[in-house]
Amino acid sequence: MLLRHLEQFPGGTWQECWEASGLNEAKTPVRDLEVTGERRSFITTGLKTVLVLRLIQPSLEAFRANKFMGYPSMFLPAQGDPRLDEFVAAVNRHEVSQVHRDHALFDVAFALTCHGLTFADLGPEAMLYHSQECRRLGLTTANIGDPGRHQGQVAWQVLHQMGHFPDGTPPRMKELLLPGQRSIAELVARRPIDSEPVRQLIIDYLTRRASEVDYSTLKNLARTIAHTFWRKIETINPGQCDLHVDHAVYAQWKAELRFRENGEPRTDAEHILLQIRSFYLDLHSWAVEEPERWAVWAAPCPVSRGDLRGFGARRRRLQERTDDRTRQRQPLLPILLAHVETRLEDAQNFLSLASSASPGEHLAHQGRSYRRAVEERLDFVGDPVVHAREVESKELIDVTALEESLFWEWATVEVLRHTGIRIEELVELSQLSVRQYQRPNGEVIALLVIAPSKTDRERVIPMSADLFHVVAAIIRRLTRHGRKIPLISRYDQHEKTWSAPMPFLFQRQRGGTRAVISPQRVLRLLSRRCETLAEQHVAFRGLVFTPHDFRRLFATELVNSGLPIHIGAALLGHLNLQTTRGYVTVFNEDIVKHYQEFLMRRRALRPEEEYRDATRGEWKEFEEHFDKRKAWRDPPRRGPPRTSRRTRGDRHEGRSRAGGPHQGPPCRRRDSPAGREVLRGRRGPGNGQPGPGQPARRHPRLAMVESARDAGDGPDDLSARPRSPHHRLSPKRAASHTARTDGQGAVLGVWRGESSLVCDGG
Repeated sequence: MLLRHLEQFPGGTWQECWEASGLNEAKTPVRDLEVTGERRSFITTGLKTVLVLRLIQPSLEAFRANKFMGYPSMFLPAQGDPRLDEFVAAVNRHEVSQVHRDHALFDVAFALTCHGLTFADLGPEAMLYHSQECRRLGLTTANIGDPGRHQGQVAWQVLHQMGHFPDGTPPRMKELLLPGQRSIAELVARRPIDSEPVRQLIIDYLTRRASEVDYSTLKNLARTIAHTFWRKIETINPGQCDLHVDHAVYAQWKAELRFRENGEPRTDAEHILLQIRSFYLDLHSWAVEEPERWAVWAAPCPVSRGDLRGFGARRRRLQERTDDRTRQRQPLLPILLAHVETRLEDAQNFLSLASSASPGEHLAHQGRSYRRAVEERLDFVGDPVVHAREVESKELIDVTALEESLFWEWATVEVLRHTGIRIEELVELSQLSVRQYQRPNGEVIALLVIAPSKTDRERVIPMSADLFHVVAAIIRRLTRHGRKIPLISRYDQHEKTWSAPMPFLFQRQRGGTRAVISPQRVLRLLSRRCETLAEQHVAFRGLVFTPHDFRRLFATELVNSGLPIHIGAALLGHLNLQTTRGYVTVFNEDIVKHYQEFLMRRRALRPEEEYRDATRGEWKEFEEHFDKRKAWRDPPRRGPPRTSRRTRGDRHEGRSRAGGPHQGPPCRRRDSPAGREVLRGRRGPGNGQPGPGQPARRHPRLAMVESARDAGDGPDDLSARPRSPHHRLSPKRAASHTARTDGQGAVLGVWRGESSLVCDGG
């Protein structure tokens, strides 16, 4: 039937007639040539037979426009190739689901049919070309129109395992598809620079720095120097050929730096200025070491220290925002943990209930009615993939995939909160990370070894019982049915490299391949959980947990629970204790709690007789002394109270920010006698010494102190009674101090000289 249709078109071969008919470019199936259903089926079967016999070679689009049932089972045996029969046997042994085995057989038959190849000619280049073309045309098997998929990934793995590909071919197709590290010249070439000498200088500078930094830092440095800085300088001042940047040019560049190219405000401007300043200062130091190479490029740094003024203050503001973020999330962490654990328990109960039901049987779960699906398939280990259809909404639920997804969510959250590790360290955990250590007393401790990441230093975390339970659950899931944890490679998105094959713990079966869970997927699953919780808890609205939030919460809990900070730094992998302090958020309740514990410990070390109950007379004496001290130290104020904060300049002018003369106490006002007396005693403006004709500096409250002393409340020259050990002074300092009493022997305070109160008797 099909051949009679092709005979109507010119051509000396069936291939020429096929192309002349227009069916090779058409995206409509050949069954549209017929009207009745039976004849439509016959013409499709005829095309299938013609393709198996290799009478015509269709295009990729023409082949995929037609639906062939069982095409691999008919095409592959018809070729009569023993190696092709070995491939079919290897596919049936491969540890993937039956669906993906069928896809692998179809992919090879598809490639051989459309490209006119024999199985011996199907090398890695041909397979990669076929995959890229299918992806470009949106013809990926079982994912029509999905641009993120690639054709033939399972077939590639089987061909590699059976030794069909040459030596040195990667075991997975993705290792050729994902980009690797670019050379320094390529990194700089991505930002075109007009001046060839400056471009070569940047390449040489980055080449020398490459041994000190990782690839992601090097890439960021190349973007900052070549594009953000120098390319913009050339745009502002065309013809700039050296590093001597004019002040006006630099000022314009600095003004443009405040905004990104899309017009949004830039938040990392200070960091860019630091990198540019480091670039110039590195050239200065290298010019001293190798003047013949670098001296010609030594130039004044346009980024001055003044440009970086306030950087420390901005860092403190950032630290304050980070602490506030931690304080917001700490009370919400138990809610998130309970939510994740409850969802996993519900999914496990649902899977157990659905697995025990017969196909087509009705079941109830959490007040909803379901019916187990009749058609089931097997997963890669041979277990049935359980589906259930909700009776009311007719929604088909993959119960097996649901339980699998929620398990990894639970495992991710639990490991993050019990270890405080970075997201890169989480996905790099492997079976080799689980160790044990035997203490001298014979006790065996489970350890989690964290591979070097940011600080390039390996560290060890003793596993708690909760953490050990989570790790054991992960290993049990990966080794069920007596299997070993598969060895797979992991792609590092930052370093653009593939790791050696390792038994990673956080690996999942994704379609026909196994892959390590990516950091982006971890961020998405945490975001989804927070969005779900926001429907029930108002505090979660607009709030997201990130892996680094768990790290800061872990550090805060460690230190605030009494663990020494240097031990916390070792657990977190910090080389500097200041870094650990930046991770720890102090809560007011922790301050009160720990200070009270300190007082109780100090009290336990002191004699008990020092803590006897006060008598009625002693208590009355204390109250009288307190009233006298308050009246003497805090005289009544005159004028209205201060309602605004005054700056240093305001104080010098004697005015508040609200305007008008300052109406403080008379001893502080310039227009009062006491105020003029104090001002005459100020130091000179020069080197800190009294000015010409000025007496030595006197304390601002000298007049008030002298009046109080004349009234009988000032310091008396009496010897002080013995003090408690924490109030003692050294002999050298004690010689310059006097004790002030209330006239009856009770010490009210210790004074240095005439006017400086050191400590009071309270």
